[in-house]
Amino acid sequence: MPAVEAAWLAGDIGEAHVGALAAARTAATEACFARDEVLLVGQARQLRYRHFARCLAYWRQLADPEGTEGTADKCHAARRLHLSQGFRGSWSLDGLLGPVDGAIVAKALKRIDDELFAADWAEAKDRVGDGVCAADLRRTPAQRRADALVEMARRSGAVPAGSRLPEPLFTVFVGYETFAGRLCELADGTVVSPGSLVRWLDEAWIERVVFDGPERVRDVGAHRRIFTGASRRAVQLRDRQCFHDYCDIPAEDCEIDHVQPWSSGGLTVEANGRAARAFHNRERHRRHEPP
Repeated sequence: MPAVEAAWLAGDIGEAHVGALAAARTAATEACFARDEVLLVGQARQLRYRHFARCLAYWRQLADPEGTEGTADKCHAARRLHLSQGFRGSWSLDGLLGPVDGAIVAKALKRIDDELFAADWAEAKDRVGDGVCAADLRRTPAQRRADALVEMARRSGAVPAGSRLPEPLFTVFVGYETFAGRLCELADGTVVSPGSLVRWLDEAWIERVVFDGPERVRDVGAHRRIFTGASRRAVQLRDRQCFHDYCDIPAEDCEIDHVQPWSSGGLTVEANGRAARAFHNRERHRRHEPP
């Protein structure tokens, strides 16, 4: 890999980049890698590592689709969970989940963790006052996650038999690949193989989003102050993460902000919206930055 070596020796890419590129060069991808090495090194130089890893994952899907699906199958087959009771009655938990299964568990756990954090913050504020900080909370983050896991188990026992369970939503982007490339990933940006989603198709809902171009999905709700419904969903699907250059927060965890502020006549339409983490949204208005 001469281009990789030269970029590494020049300090343009790091050890993590080299490791990822070396792993991508297999017997099945050797010819494609030789053809695209300069392109891949260029992405490694220009992109943040997470974005580079995403691009490399898509390259591997195209260069070796069968190998990619085989790797995904092995990952799913390797799933495991161990819960063992120790001599003093405490329990040790350890496991491994694939991208899709892990995302399901992580999202459910985070939802409860956020509830517990809000409760802890309110309790600490009542006890300490407006100067409350994270050090005043009665639980550490690790303790709160452990309590969230227990609460998740308790809530599962309260679900009546035969109740309707949450169902996955698959979004099909029509026309997106023409100007933005391949897209097969989870809401948090994790790239997955198309075959990883097959086992969920029987219970999934499908939504279709038609792109007219790189900056337009559709315009909905021009006279509303807040992005809701289809207009909010359109911005989430187009942006996929916070607009800030150094923020990777997924769009579904962001606020939808006006590019041209509402107070300045900006419309609540998809073309004037962008995903913004709450902090970056507030910071923009505190600093009175131009749109």
